[in-house]
Amino acid sequence: MKAIAVVFALLLTCTLATKEVAKKNKKSKLYVPQIECDIKAAKIINPEFIARCPSGCQDTKYRVYGTDIYASFSSVCGAAIHSGIIDKTGGKILVQKVAGQSGYKGSYSNGIQSLSLPRWRESFIVSEGKPKKGVQYPSTLEYSSVKTPSVKGGASLRREYLTTAAPLPGTKIVTSLPKPTVMTTESVSTVLKPTAVPMTISTTFTTKAMTAATAKPQHVIHKVRDIGSSHVHPAYSSAAAVASRQVQAVQGRTQNQAFRSTSSYASNRNIPRANAGIQRQEPIASFRKPASSPANLAMETDLWKSGSSLLDTGFNSKEDLLPKPLEPVSQGNPNCRVDLSFLIDGSWSIGKRRFQIQKQFLKDVAQALDVGVAGPLMGIIQYGDDPSTEFNLKTYSNSKDLKNAIEKILQKGGLSNVGRALSFVNKNFFDDSNGNRGGAPNVAIVMVDGWPTDKVEEASRLARESGINIFFVTIEGPDETEKQNVIEPDFVDKAVCRTNGYYSISVPSWFSLHKIVQPLVKRVCDSDRLVCSKTCLNSADVGFVIDGSSSVGTGNFRTVLQFVANISKEFEISDTDTRIGAVQYTYEQRLEFSFDKYRNKQDVLNAIKRINYWSGGTSTGAAINYAYEQLFSKSKPNKRKIMILITDGRSYDDVRGPATAAHHNGVIAYSIGIAWAAQDELEAIATDPDRQHSFFADEFDSLYRFVPRIIQNICTEFNSQPRN
Repeated sequence: MKAIAVVFALLLTCTLATKEVAKKNKKSKLYVPQIECDIKAAKIINPEFIARCPSGCQDTKYRVYGTDIYASFSSVCGAAIHSGIIDKTGGKILVQKVAGQSGYKGSYSNGIQSLSLPRWRESFIVSEGKPKKGVQYPSTLEYSSVKTPSVKGGASLRREYLTTAAPLPGTKIVTSLPKPTVMTTESVSTVLKPTAVPMTISTTFTTKAMTAATAKPQHVIHKVRDIGSSHVHPAYSSAAAVASRQVQAVQGRTQNQAFRSTSSYASNRNIPRANAGIQRQEPIASFRKPASSPANLAMETDLWKSGSSLLDTGFNSKEDLLPKPLEPVSQGNPNCRVDLSFLIDGSWSIGKRRFQIQKQFLKDVAQALDVGVAGPLMGIIQYGDDPSTEFNLKTYSNSKDLKNAIEKILQKGGLSNVGRALSFVNKNFFDDSNGNRGGAPNVAIVMVDGWPTDKVEEASRLARESGINIFFVTIEGPDETEKQNVIEPDFVDKAVCRTNGYYSISVPSWFSLHKIVQPLVKRVCDSDRLVCSKTCLNSADVGFVIDGSSSVGTGNFRTVLQFVANISKEFEISDTDTRIGAVQYTYEQRLEFSFDKYRNKQDVLNAIKRINYWSGGTSTGAAINYAYEQLFSKSKPNKRKIMILITDGRSYDDVRGPATAAHHNGVIAYSIGIAWAAQDELEAIATDPDRQHSFFADEFDSLYRFVPRIIQNICTEFNSQPRN
């Protein structure tokens, strides 16, 4: 009977215990923790969880980065709405942490505009809040920062920290016991202050008084001089997040050696805390992957030193455990989209100290510019006897990396051959392979200590004609007694883009160079004033006036159109560069297409091919008036107005009056006559001097010969404009 009673009691106890466990499990499964709209995925340590979002999380202040896969810097609930899992009323969601990505793409979806992000160390995906079969989800989420209770002062503490990792909920731990370990303890009397400490890594610890060898096998324990809590660097990795987050902290050079932190950092930063519970460890000495846990993060053991970065995570030793978001890489100042080359003086005359001041100036300019792919790009050439590229436009795409590179530049020495450096820039630097973007103005800023040791005029002229805006920054220039030593008098005016003072800055001393950072940046970024970016091929409104009279004929008309296309091909065509328009005339006139109709070269060439031959009489004077009204009166103020008129005969009306009116209104007229065209009318139509603006051919097939001469004349005229 006794045996039966015992068995019955055991069965009853087991049944009740099973019911209690089942009851607890049932409750935990039913409970879904709620999170706020502003909670970011990086704030939650759990690698996979179900949570409930409240309503109203579609507000723009809850930032979301990415599409489908989101950077962990994003609002969890905002990402759920963006992906369509829930709507603005909220609801349950399932969140899974995944690996970090490069190039998170922004998009507009479900009322939320997600943003782009170049890269992030951890990502997450969101799906419907339905639990997966066999997976137990936490009823309480673990956050990366928690408040700890206040600690009273005057306590004498003895602590040892176990190096076992904190298990995930529902994970059964099998403890393997190594051989006994000899331990000693050390009492540290401290005065404690209340503190709240952020947490990222859970650590099991025990508080015991031990004065001799342990009697029983224990976990391997590493004694730490407990002078308070210290900061643990968050070496975040998606591999560690998806795994069991079992990161082992080894507090010493070897597993069985005590680490005694005596650094001033530890003394100043560590604040002791009483009470059992979760504690922060001393700075982690190493991470290692136990053989029994293949899911753990594998890392090479490396001794941590105060003040050094841990595992190249980008965090320094004094940062909090709370993960700080990576600053999104700036795309640059969009209001300053220029391709900039600095020509720095590396000659011996500058000396080491002034060369260092020059580098600091470059770093200040790089910071003020806000370098980036959507804004300014900057490269550097150092000159002495010969120039050499330190780095080109595409080497660095943000100010931080650029400043670091500038600091590493070493002085070349030699003379100050500025002319040779400008020639090098013109021929080599602003090339597509070096990152030149085409649509951005090219700017060269020349730093000169004193004066150049070679001539600059010819090299500068060629650079200007290539569209390079040359600025000169002259430091400690020649005084009256030194000017006799200057090879080329007035070298600044002979070199810069314009001689009106906008492109030149004179600094009396290297030690006042910092004062011109903002004025220089302001000038460089004012694209409307960068007039040397405007070349003969990218700064005109070119209007063709085409004779479509009966005497031309269909075949010859196609030859004329090919001539028009060949000239158009030579220009850089866009809405901000050269624009092309066309008028066809007989007795009447027809606008084939206006200047603002087509915005790229191929569209213009296709439009020229589509012009249909009209046939009729020849009223050239009326056509000139019509072309001015329909084309040139609508030109942009900063465009040169160029009219190219092609005719094969004498006009039925007067051409002198309309041509003179066009000239007075700023139109540069070229006349091309074929066969029966009247020479006197061609000269009247053409801008003076006639010989440079009027051409005649006996046959239509000879028109192609005029293309290079016309383009050359256009460019010669453009480059001969005064530079003041």
